[in-house]
Amino acid sequence: MRLLVVEDHVDLLQAIVEILADEFTVDYTTNGEEGLFLALHNIYDAIILDVMLPGVDGFEIVQHIRKEEIKTPVLFLTAKDSLEDRVKGLDFGGDDYLVKPFQAPELKARIRALLRRSGGLTMNQTIRYGGIELLGKEREIIVDGQPVKLTVKQYELLEYFIQNKGAILTKEQIYDRVWGFDSEATIAIVEVFVHQLRKKLEPFGYHANIKTVRGIGYMLSDE
Repeated sequence: MRLLVVEDHVDLLQAIVEILADEFTVDYTTNGEEGLFLALHNIYDAIILDVMLPGVDGFEIVQHIRKEEIKTPVLFLTAKDSLEDRVKGLDFGGDDYLVKPFQAPELKARIRALLRRSGGLTMNQTIRYGGIELLGKEREIIVDGQPVKLTVKQYELLEYFIQNKGAILTKEQIYDRVWGFDSEATIAIVEVFVHQLRKKLEPFGYHANIKTVRGIGYMLSDE
């Protein structure tokens, strides 16, 4: 799962990244304008925003992404502990609020709660699609009772398909979600990995469930 952290205090930013890196892929920046750019051009499972940022503040970032109908859950971080600031952040489209200083377990618990509410948390859960089971904690896959070996990216690709079964996903959406905006790979990598994933699922018949939508991308059919 991929998170974005926007925090202008470098030491705190590094600490947050270290706290989260054992469970999540983390993109980060100290600059509000860059944070807004990343939030608009990548697909994240959650965004952690400092309120007071140079250039564009956290409230402005969340307003911009909500106008673009980006529904990614947002957790605000701030040193301010006034009721007015908490209300403002939630009214602008934030989902939760954490006041500095905070402890690592609380930060991770708040993020897990956001992900559960948004339906995005599978890191320690099992998700199923027909006879396919994705074991989130172990990052393993079982198909019709048999273990199947997938690379990390193949696993993330299948997970993304299952989370969005029945929906058409563009190649750009898949690329941003699985590889990230700063990847050195080209978008052609999506087609390569879809082919590889189909080959892994072919012995069980599930390869046919990954449909090509010509000129757009792919769709995992409903069970």
